[in-house]
Parts: sequence; structure tokens; C-alpha cells
Amino acid sequence: MPGARKRKRTIVNERQGEIMKIGAQLYTLRDYTQDLASFADTLARVADMGYTAVQVSATCPFEAEWLKAQLDKNGLVCPVTHTNQDRVADETDVVAAEHKIFGAKIVGLGSAPGIFEPETFDYESFRERFVPVANMLKEKGLLLGYHNHHPEFGKIGDVSILERIIADFPADALTFILDTYWVQYAGGDPAEWISKLAGRVHCVHFKDMRIVGKEQRMASIGEGNINFDACIAACENAGTEHIFVELDDCYGEDPFACLERSYEYLKSKGLS
Repeated sequence: MPGARKRKRTIVNERQGEIMKIGAQLYTLRDYTQDLASFADTLARVADMGYTAVQVSATCPFEAEWLKAQLDKNGLVCPVTHTNQDRVADETDVVAAEHKIFGAKIVGLGSAPGIFEPETFDYESFRERFVPVANMLKEKGLLLGYHNHHPEFGKIGDVSILERIIADFPADALTFILDTYWVQYAGGDPAEWISKLAGRVHCVHFKDMRIVGKEQRMASIGEGNINFDACIAACENAGTEHIFVELDDCYGEDPFACLERSYEYLKSKGLS
């Protein structure tokens, strides 16, 4: 019925016993986090929209204590990051200690080193370097997180890179930060992949896709053609704890406005 208030639902994941929450991936706002003053202002603006979580990514350098204070000041949590690949591998103890200070349980990799150059990508080197890292983080009570783009759906022999990562990394040490846009860009079904990774998708990136002429473009949530009703249901069943809204490119639009519209769309679906 037009004008009727949509009943709010609280989505609880039985596996974790936590409410699934909406977060903002700060990569969307990377142009506004390149000094501490701008970073602090951006966190406040994101909180004012209604977001309760952020994923820290592509910001200026910061002290872990500074981030903890800013999160607390704005009523935010940071359960996951994207952290420099070399730091994750070579300074694992320091990175883990920093994450514990500001409360992040997942140390995220934005991609595997070299994966965007498929002709020279060395999967075995990636596996040999980062499986021990995942196990080290597990011993410290943290998880390594892997964020996909489209190259992970390319195959080495008869098996996709993504399937190799799933098989080669311990399920209790590596979680996937699945990205809905890149799954669909590669020809996959985002909801289906969320379901396939049940128990290993603590965080999911929600990013819509629209078609402009012959071009696939990123879009605010609800303004493209990804089936987010199916994705939300899949996340609910898969034990996802946080949905992070992300747009790598807003095509000239104000990224704050894109994040706000996305939040309102997900709120209309009963999330918060």
C-alpha cells in the first residue's frame, strides 16, 4: 500500500548470534580521508547518515589509538580493514596488534599481489606467502580477509583462482569479503556465491551495477540490476555480520550522496 510504513526486521545470524549491520566502505570516500582532519570529519559525516560501521581502506596513515578514539566518538565500529599486502605479510604481529586496538577482527587484503596481470600472476607464490599469515592471525584471534574482483574467476587449469583460494586456505583462518558487483561483472550470481561461502563471508560488499550504453557501471544500491533481495536473504543464511556499501567510482556524483542513498535503500529493506 502506497505510503505504508515498511515493517522493520532485525536480522540475526544464528551462527554468530549477532545482528547484521550496514557499514560504509571508506574506499568510496578515499579522496576525503587523506589527512587526519578530513578523515575525522568523514567519519562524523558517515555516522550522521546512520551508518554504525566502517571498513577502513585507502586512508592517510594513522595511529591505531587515534582511530579507536574517533570510532568511539562517533559511535562506529571497524570490524574489517583493507591493509597493505606487504605489511600484512611482513609485519603480521604489528598489524594484528593495531587491529586489536581499534577492534577489527578481520585483516583484509584488497586483492592478491599481481592478480590484475593474469599472464604473470603467480598463484603458488601468493598461497605460499599468505597461508602462513592466515594461520598466524588465527593464533592471535583474528582472520585474514580476501576481497575479490573479477580476475579471481579466471582459471588456472580447470579450476578458478577463487576456488583455489577456497580450497587452499583454512576455512577457520580466511574469510571472504565478497563483492557483489565484481561477481556479477565476471558472470556469476552474487547471491549464489554468498550461499556457497556460507560461514566464510563475515563481511560482504554491496555494490550495484547498471548499464549505460554498452558500459557496465557501478551504482548506488537499488539503482542498478543486482538482485539485492536475494543477496540479503543469502547473507542472512550465510552468517554475514556486516554489509558494506562501496562504490569504487561515482562517475562525478558526490560519493557522500551515493552512500546516503544506498543506506536509505537498505534501511527500506529492514536493515540498519
